[in-house]
Formats: sequence, structure tokens, C-alpha cells
Amino acid sequence: MAVRVAVVGSGPAGFFTSEELLKQEGFEVDLYDALPTPFGLVRAGVAPDHPKIKTVTRRYEKTAQAPRFRFFGGVELGADVKRNELLERYHAVVYAVGTRDDNRLGIAGEDRRGSHAATEFVAWYNGHPEHADSEFDLSARTAVVVGNGNVALDVARMLVLDPSEVAVTDTADHAVDALARARVERVIVLGRRGPAQSAFTTPELLELAELRAADVVVDPGEVELDGHSAEWLEREGGAMARKKVEILQDYAARTPAGK
Repeated sequence: MAVRVAVVGSGPAGFFTSEELLKQEGFEVDLYDALPTPFGLVRAGVAPDHPKIKTVTRRYEKTAQAPRFRFFGGVELGADVKRNELLERYHAVVYAVGTRDDNRLGIAGEDRRGSHAATEFVAWYNGHPEHADSEFDLSARTAVVVGNGNVALDVARMLVLDPSEVAVTDTADHAVDALARARVERVIVLGRRGPAQSAFTTPELLELAELRAADVVVDPGEVELDGHSAEWLEREGGAMARKKVEILQDYAARTPAGK
């Protein structure tokens, strides 16, 4: 008798789980997602100017072609199907839904006009159906991005891309038009931690220097390591952390080109 498994959530975790289950004899997998389309964060979370990252969907498409696999989109757990209904019909249920909500900072002004979670902004320019009607005032001259991970750099980069750079990407049409009209001239990336402990990776950091219409400006004082950071970098930081500090120090030494 076949072992029937329901996987809830069709992002990377859901598809990789399905792939592994289908490698085993006798398993059948039904993959459910609240959206009508699969691939989760690969579709709605990866920056649209990073098409190479999205090519992982080819692997997911191969999984979806397996005869013991079925995909059901537009099915929301708790509304269209209940947990107990899945347990009655499947031998196992795997939840791979992640979180749909952003973290709250709990600070004054967080809910003021012009303050948005990256979750909403990224989903908007990626064409997520729940955020396609979101509105952002891009008439300001200065934008502040709070955070120093890859998503922060994605958001900062999207705000300063030249319209010709945006147009050739997988950016949603409504966002292409809005970003082309944007008046943002300066983006400040504001990190709680210093350069040694930054969470972004080196490719994303190097990419900033390739922007057609924007300079990367780093205050030399911001890349001077205090004693604790210097010691941590030497003992535990690793090659990537040291490389990021080197890149930022190089940016600090550059003269802006006036872009």
C-alpha cells in the first residue's frame, strides 16, 4: 500500500521535501499552497534582478512531473481544508509554510506613513498577489533601509537601479512603472551591528559597485573595527567576514563618481 503524504507549502522546503519523499519506493505526495502558483519565496522573495537564483525552479519542475506527485494551488490551510481533514486522508502531513508576517520592532513611529516592512515591499515588486495593490510613496529624496542582510541590500539596490536596469528584470509591471517614477536619490543602509558582523554575503556587497546610476559611499569611520570586533574577526569571523570588511574598507577609500 502506498504511503500518502501531504506537504503544505510549495516553497523550497516543500519541494525539496517532496523530492526526497518521491525518491523512496511507495510514497505519493500531494503538495498544497495557499497561492495558485508554486515556488514560494523563490517566486516572491528573490530579487527580480537575480535570475540565476530563480533557476532552481527547474529542479522543482522536474519533481512536479513525477507520476506520484500532485500540486493543489489556491488551497489555504484552515479555510479551504482543515488540519484534521488532512490527517484523516494522509499517513503524514509536513508543514513547510514558514511565516507570512514580518517581525515588529516595537518602536515609536513604526506604524507611521512611509514606514514599511521589507516583507511587503519585496512582495510588491515581485508581483505577489496579496501585495500587488500596495502603495509606496517613492517621491522622497532619501530612503532608509534598516538591516544589514541580503534582503536589505536587495531593497536598497532596487531603489537605485536605473529604469533600464529594472525593465529587463522579472520585476512586476506595476513596480517597474512606479520605480521608474521614483525620486529617491540617496539610500541609507542602517545596520545595528558593525561591518564584521554584517549578515549580507560578498556577492551582494560587490554587486553594489556595479550599479549604473549610483555610487557606493562608505564613511571610513564606519569600517574601523573596535577591539572586540577585531579580535572576533581574527579568531572566529572566518574568510567571508574578513572579505566583507575588506570590500567595505575599499569602498570607503573610493572617491564617488558623482552618480
